[in-house]
Amino acid sequence: MNKTIIIIPSRMSATRLKGKPLLKINNTPIICHVVKKAKQANVGDVIVATEDKEILDAVETNGGKAFLTKSHKTGTDRIYEGFKKLNPSNIEYVINLQGDEPMIDPLDIIHLNDLMLKSNSDIGTLAAEIREDSILKDENIVKVITKEQLNSKNFTEALNFFRKNSLLKSFNIYHHIGIYIYKTSILEKFINFKQTKNEIDNRLEQLRALDNNIKIMVGLAKSAPIGVDTKEDFLAIKKIMEYK
Repeated sequence: MNKTIIIIPSRMSATRLKGKPLLKINNTPIICHVVKKAKQANVGDVIVATEDKEILDAVETNGGKAFLTKSHKTGTDRIYEGFKKLNPSNIEYVINLQGDEPMIDPLDIIHLNDLMLKSNSDIGTLAAEIREDSILKDENIVKVITKEQLNSKNFTEALNFFRKNSLLKSFNIYHHIGIYIYKTSILEKFINFKQTKNEIDNRLEQLRALDNNIKIMVGLAKSAPIGVDTKEDFLAIKKIMEYK
């Protein structure tokens, strides 16, 4: 029996590209592409948590599961409400998969889940190698510094996450991927912490964990999918996915 559930937080009021979950690629909303990739990983049930009925309707129309939540400041708070509503007795891990990653590789989801189950860590995430200097300068792309150099087998500690290029490339700096896996007990602990100044200033909720001395472990992703943060991102992904 699967010990993991995937919950995808999604909302219409994203600050940089409003309504992006329902923007269509190949006549299918972005959020539904993410659901499809999550299902292909086959690590557990896949459910979308949203405060918007339009998103719920789109997911259910396309054969997915979704439920409505209250309005939340962060995606993690949203998935926690969903987890408590579902109240699954056999689940030990919750994957928070960002709803704007329609090109996420299902094999990377499987890899992260396997790393977590083998290591018994508190929180895990993924990162990819940075192949272009422009990524370091792009504040829409989150970077992570790891304690050790990543390879296909290790799971190493995250030292910091950042957006601005204020750090040298000589560190172990990687392109952070929008996916997390939490031990259920740690998820509850995390959402009961107050948002930290560091988290708010950098618009990075994972810093709340580091600021409260909870380790985040990082595995290596096969590649860095383009997340949909801007109109330019959407058009780039649309071109790639529709060409395929």
